Amino acid sequence: MKIHQRGISFVGMLFVTVVIGCLLIVGAQVAPTLIEFQAITKAASKAAAASATVAEVRASFDKSAAVDDIKSMSGRDLEVTKVGEKIVVSFAYPREIHLVGPAFLLMKYAGSSK
Repeated sequence: MKIHQRGISFVGMLFVTVVIGCLLIVGAQVAPTLIEFQAITKAASKAAAASATVAEVRASFDKSAAVDDIKSMSGRDLEVTKVGEKIVVSFAYPREIHLVGPAFLLMKYAGSSK
């Protein structure tokens, strides 16, 4: 009787380990950009709710950016519009993460205070 072995080979296990390791490394670099995006969204919403003019919105955002350590944007990068009586703050910005050699991961973030 032949006994059939089941499972993964050493080369297969090595390949799976390398792929999972690469995904974890990229994920560790992407996570801070997602956290920063959430902070920017929160700061934009707070600035829109607490301010009446464009200058106040930008100043309020800059204060929140200093507290939350936001480096990707400043108050002058915001697009401030008025819809009816409500102030709407919109923003968009790209983030690049260097992977290896000439390869980069480009992420484009956009949001508003609606």
